[in-house]
Amino acid sequence: MAYKRFRVIKPEIRVLGVDDGIFKPRTRGYVPVIGVVFRGGFWLDGVMHTKIRVDGMDATRKIAQMIMGSPHYKQLRVVMLDGITFAGFNVVDIKKLYAKTKLPVITVTREKPNLEEIQKALKNLPKSEERWKAILNAGEPIEVPVKGGKEKIYMQAVGIPIEDAVKILKLTSTRSNIPEALRVAHLIASGITPL
Repeated sequence: MAYKRFRVIKPEIRVLGVDDGIFKPRTRGYVPVIGVVFRGGFWLDGVMHTKIRVDGMDATRKIAQMIMGSPHYKQLRVVMLDGITFAGFNVVDIKKLYAKTKLPVITVTREKPNLEEIQKALKNLPKSEERWKAILNAGEPIEVPVKGGKEKIYMQAVGIPIEDAVKILKLTSTRSNIPEALRVAHLIASGITPL
């Protein structure tokens, strides 16, 4: 898959952070998904939203539609996701998201995903093989040292060289270990009751 190479990573690079809202596990219904546009790690430029089904199969499609339907779309350079599973096990296939939006995708987690546990849990859901394939499409999680090497986060990336992804993560993580766009998306999504 082709990479998007950045000649220069500007301090005000426009990134989109995407996170889902709170929901009750093992329930039916929809969960809000919030996208937050940031210039670098300092300026909030916009907010977008959609909703996806709990344990559904619509996360990749709905997030792509949210991004491409936004007035901010043409200015975005990178999409950051809070992991690859949303609303339970509604898995985002980051390769498909990259192919649809033409924007590099970086996933960020504080803990290394336990792929063995995830695969076991997926067996209880319909289309478990399709979900598992989407998880494998994300590639192996890469450890990224933060806070001067004292702490670490994990990322997966598609459509961007790893060294560029790491630079962007560090540039946009101004107030915590994770990029500001993801931190603010999480705050907003957590404050919204399910749709």
